[in-house]
Amino acid sequence: MRATFAEAPERYVINSSSTRDGVPSVLRQLAVMVLAFTLASLGATASQASAAAAPSQLSISVEPATGFGFLGHAILSARHTIDLSMYEFEDPTIEADLVNRARAGVDVRVVLDSEYGIASDNEPAATTLKRGGVHVVFAPDNRIFHAKYLVIDGTSLYIGTANFQAQYYSSTRDFWVLDRNHADIAAAQATFTADFAHHSAPLSTGSGDLVWSPGSTNALVNLIQSAKDSLLVENEEMDSYTIESALEAASRRGVDVEVVMTYDSEWHAALSELAVDGVHVRTLSESQVYIHAKVICADCLGSGGTVFVGSENFSTSSLDYNRELGIITTAKSVVDTVRTTVEGDYAQGLSRF
Repeated sequence: MRATFAEAPERYVINSSSTRDGVPSVLRQLAVMVLAFTLASLGATASQASAAAAPSQLSISVEPATGFGFLGHAILSARHTIDLSMYEFEDPTIEADLVNRARAGVDVRVVLDSEYGIASDNEPAATTLKRGGVHVVFAPDNRIFHAKYLVIDGTSLYIGTANFQAQYYSSTRDFWVLDRNHADIAAAQATFTADFAHHSAPLSTGSGDLVWSPGSTNALVNLIQSAKDSLLVENEEMDSYTIESALEAASRRGVDVEVVMTYDSEWHAALSELAVDGVHVRTLSESQVYIHAKVICADCLGSGGTVFVGSENFSTSSLDYNRELGIITTAKSVVDTVRTTVEGDYAQGLSRF
């Protein structure tokens, strides 16, 4: 199954259990304490945090409908700099586009993940890029670099949920957000530059809407906690007791919580327990669109709502240890697109719990 080869390695860093039944009681108690502290200590609402980035500075693309040609066009438009951080890179077309720009004198820098066998998957792309004049480094081997983002000429920041794996483009649900906010771009470039040099990286939220890992649990729990009426959720994994507890708590206080994922027996116990607490869970088969997206849509009704889109899976490793990047926004174009897409996926799913 695709999750086994694409995303699963991140679960082996620190992972209490793949099922809720396997979590020792002390870890359950600790998770509850962490959740309580998180909800009590966060003063700003998710909508306040995202207000700094003007809606006109953000747009979103949906995969597989859009295709990845827009990223190739963005790369080929670069005149000065390109910075790319990618977990898995197996796309000859984007490789050729980056080499094209490097040979044209553009300063192209790439950080690739190296953990848990991914280095061997990324090595062919790294070799091609280096031969073409691209500056390539493998990320430090003590952290999974699962972020997927691209900065063009210091003026455009693309934040994605998708890897550069061309073989999956036509069958996988993913999103890319284009962010033209200068503070966000500067923050992403500062982190990238430090990661590229294997230095300790600053994790600035930019205009207040960027969500970085390590340490993204608080932002996502805060977004879930902010919901008054509804939550729409898509994710590839369900292996974070803190996130699961926040979703259950939202359902118990009367929020309509809908979760849609591609079915995998590894998440069956966690999804079943969500359903027990009133969360509406539906799953798709792999013959349908494969849910690789990682999104939360809070109170996405009418003209309002707040959305998270990013690389963070719902796992302890992804939220607390990996390098990840996402964004929280109230931009209507983003909210409307995510809501419509997730609702469509949910409508195609089956209730198994």
